[in-house]
Amino acid sequence: MNTKIINSLVLAICGILFWIIVADINGKWTGYVDYNGSLVPMAFNFKTEGEKLTGTTETPLGASAIEEGKVERDQINFKVDLNGSKAVFTGHTFADSINLKISYQGGEYQTTLKRTSGQ
Repeated sequence: MNTKIINSLVLAICGILFWIIVADINGKWTGYVDYNGSLVPMAFNFKTEGEKLTGTTETPLGASAIEEGKVERDQINFKVDLNGSKAVFTGHTFADSINLKISYQGGEYQTTLKRTSGQ
């Protein structure tokens, strides 16, 4: 009986720690996307309030606001207006990276973002 209680407690603590680690994506993240053979730099400044995701993205096309952003555990999704076209981002968050899939102008792209030092 005591073993079951201890195991349940350990699992609950691990779950809480996992949630804390993966949920904190606030701050600046950077990465590159291979777009038609060229590596395009991207920077994201994320801010979360509960499940709501806001912030900005910076690309060679300029800065844009993150729209319709949502965070659910280790999943994120949001949209960004890039030069008049909507880009749809979906991904998984980890403690030290974010894997994103990007749908833009009929193409599918992927990138891994890393937290910028100092954040």
